[in-house]
Amino acid sequence: MRFSTILLGGLSLVAATPAFAQDSGSETAPPSPITISGSAAILTDYRLRGISQTNKNAAVQAALTVAHDSGLYIGTFASNLAGWGTFGGANMELDGIVGYKHTYGNATADVGVTWYTYPGGFSESDVVELFGRLSGTAGPANLTAGVYYAPKQTSLGNFSNTSYSRGQRWDNLYLTGDGTVGIPNTPITAKAHIGYSKGNPGLGPNGTSLSPTGEYWDWSLGADVAVYKNITLGVAYVDTDISPAESAYLQPNFSKGQVPGGASIADATVLFSLTAAF
Repeated sequence: MRFSTILLGGLSLVAATPAFAQDSGSETAPPSPITISGSAAILTDYRLRGISQTNKNAAVQAALTVAHDSGLYIGTFASNLAGWGTFGGANMELDGIVGYKHTYGNATADVGVTWYTYPGGFSESDVVELFGRLSGTAGPANLTAGVYYAPKQTSLGNFSNTSYSRGQRWDNLYLTGDGTVGIPNTPITAKAHIGYSKGNPGLGPNGTSLSPTGEYWDWSLGADVAVYKNITLGVAYVDTDISPAESAYLQPNFSKGQVPGGASIADATVLFSLTAAF
């Protein structure tokens, strides 16, 4: 049974719990310990750590989280894909997330694991990654620091035409810093992000990698505007420090349309998004 089937079945079972409790309880029954939240979004590009996953084209995404008041939660994220490697032949990313979140004073810790999977693709394209995040406030700003670590696995290995490199297993480290601040008396929230990737300086078995040049920085600056109730319009400038020379050996995978000499999918871009949350 594929992971995607297990994930969706588990979410359906947990999501059904609050409704059952309400049907069988009285009007004075306590609030359910289960909270369900989610979002749907349309974006002009899907950038993962600064690199386009949709061949610099539009993306449609959805996320769902089922959380218990103990701090435990499970969730899923889905997006269309295109280009830059085959993703195991998949045109979709479906992630499963399990984590635990707890607040200590003014700080909130969030730890867990994400399983990146590609329905219809090869199993060795999947990536399992551990994460830890710590967030808090500094004056008017909300700040988050994150550590993401993918243990050694075949999907992150260095595959090339030489027999020496085939079948290698690599790990990957990603460090992040994020900040947001609301602009007083406006519906605008300014946001900033910086990330550092370190891992396999090459391509995995299906032509992709979390750190294709070995190590690089990505960053973004932007703003979100609450346009109506739970609907948000976002804009961000996204870029990396991956140079044409550093990515030359990744061609044609690393160019738009996988055309030799084409525009890099890590080039700077202005990304627009429209998100509805519930």
